[in-house]
Amino acid sequence: MSQPGNPVSAFDCDILRSAFIKCVIEKKIPEDKWRAEAALLIRDYMDTDDIEPGLLEWIVRK
Repeated sequence: MSQPGNPVSAFDCDILRSAFIKCVIEKKIPEDKWRAEAALLIRDYMDTDDIEPGLLEWIVRK
């Protein structure tokens, strides 16, 4: 997806947030586990261990 050093596109952000919301609802993930789930989604989608803190916070916000 995104190469190292390249910013995450707005489209990618929307995909990640939508997938996160769907996972939380379908798996009934408690709020205290949301960051871990979002981090896993970002790692899988972006194929990197470098997670931008702002992106993580944006995905898990209510």
